[in-house]
Amino acid sequence: MRLSRRVSIPVALGVGAAALYYGYEQRTAQSTSAAFAPDVSPVSQALSGGQGRSYSTATTPVSPTHNPSSLPAVPETVPESVRKALIVEQGQLFTAQIPADQPISKETDFSGRKVLEMLTPEQASAKLRTNEESYLVGRGEGVVRYDVVQIPSNDPIEDDHIEKIVEVPNTTAAASDGKTSSDWMFWGVFDGHSGWTTSAKLRQTLVSYVARELNSTYKSALQDPKLTTPSADAVDAAIKKGFTKLDNEIVHESVAKVLKAQSKVVAAEILAPALSGSCALLSFYDSRSKELRVACTGDSRAVLGRRGSSGKWTATALSVDQTGGTPSEDARLRAEHPGEPHVTMNGRILGGLEPSRAFGDAIYKWSAETQEKMKRNFFGRNASKYLKTPPYVTAEPVVTRTQIEPANGDFVVMATDGLWEMLTNEEVVGLVGQWLETQASDSKASSTGWLTSWFNSSQKASSLPIEHHDQGDGSGQRAPIRQQQWGVPSGKDQRFVTEDKNAATHLVRNALGGKDKDMLSALLTLPSPYSRRYRDDLTVQVIFFGEGQGSGRVELNKEASATAANGNGPKAKL
Repeated sequence: MRLSRRVSIPVALGVGAAALYYGYEQRTAQSTSAAFAPDVSPVSQALSGGQGRSYSTATTPVSPTHNPSSLPAVPETVPESVRKALIVEQGQLFTAQIPADQPISKETDFSGRKVLEMLTPEQASAKLRTNEESYLVGRGEGVVRYDVVQIPSNDPIEDDHIEKIVEVPNTTAAASDGKTSSDWMFWGVFDGHSGWTTSAKLRQTLVSYVARELNSTYKSALQDPKLTTPSADAVDAAIKKGFTKLDNEIVHESVAKVLKAQSKVVAAEILAPALSGSCALLSFYDSRSKELRVACTGDSRAVLGRRGSSGKWTATALSVDQTGGTPSEDARLRAEHPGEPHVTMNGRILGGLEPSRAFGDAIYKWSAETQEKMKRNFFGRNASKYLKTPPYVTAEPVVTRTQIEPANGDFVVMATDGLWEMLTNEEVVGLVGQWLETQASDSKASSTGWLTSWFNSSQKASSLPIEHHDQGDGSGQRAPIRQQQWGVPSGKDQRFVTEDKNAATHLVRNALGGKDKDMLSALLTLPSPYSRRYRDDLTVQVIFFGEGQGSGRVELNKEASATAANGNGPKAKL
């Protein structure tokens, strides 16, 4: 989640130059100079922050006009006697070669140079797969599989996620085809900011709050002999009520508890989810109706992939990014707060927070009196000088409905904004389509049972199997800003690869570089907090719908789950 004001990358890197210094211990000036020969990879152009001057990676400074693009690129295969290094200097990133036996030490001077040993492609892949999970869903209720991956940039990661299946008896929701029960399936991604506590709170409680409201709504409908299910609007209202009830507990009930306890120890724990914040994207699939609802609070995004008669896939956004720069959100806020010209500034609420809807973020919701009381007695922050008529931020989601077609092999990608900063909706759907074709081809020689016949492809396309068409008003969808930052040409399908068994990991790999292994390694080498200048936390879920077998089980898919190797994989969530 981006909280700070937008600044140019060269300026940002200049400001952060004194934050963290890594270097290789210099044994002699001669050996060090030889170690950092000016052999620079094209990653310098890909990750350069702008049109500023570029510098050599040699120890002795050269002319500031020295252009790395004129230097020979590092070969793909590096001799065993040397290793690749990532060098950060004067607002630029470069790769170079270093002796394999040269030790790493912390450099404490203010030379402005930071050197990190570059991850190898194998190490980069291992890091990508560290937190991947995949589940095969044998419930026979329209979902056959879902894949998840997380890549941290903050330390600790501020994102969180949840996947949960609730078996609902027909005394609560009338089941179809004579079944005694149906499934409610939930998937959620939570993009935290100013800390991890709010997103963790959502992981622990949001599904329970929403399921409780849905349970009450469905039961009420069964009491009416004219109804078997609640109205669509009633279901939407139940989801919204679950969201707003939880946020009220986080933001307002916490104040009452803290004032009653009069303890800073209690306040530190209770107020943490209120003072930090989180976006929330929650999908609710009712297996009886085959209807998917997506509730969006903030700027995470859900996109549907559906295969057309041509065999290619179409991408349809199931949510709209909610920021101060979204025209519909800006208009809503100005209507709710007339006469307040600073309600949004530079696409941010009161000039500070980018999401216009979020959990927590109490400084945009508490009254000035409450904020002063929290600041004076506990752990509050200064109120904005523009604060007049709070709340300015709401947790109430916008809910969309989509009829899923399991027989067509629909899939949905849900991700925090870190992914959408790097890839377009069509690229994401096309990449999953490409991944499916590869899996279908590989499954001909294996026993992969979850892939049904409609995934099969007689030939693998050389470009992404996506139909490009006008999706209507795209004002709520932001462009992938990282492609501009890294200088990646849009629409170049040839930059993508298919190497992973986990579909979510496949998306993240291609978002971070794809075939450009130097870029992938460089982006994964950078430590926190420096990495936040180039990539956000990433959480991605890919849900596959289909006509699977009804074994009743949800099983860990070991070949696409990193934790399966040690025998301590997560248990299926039912």
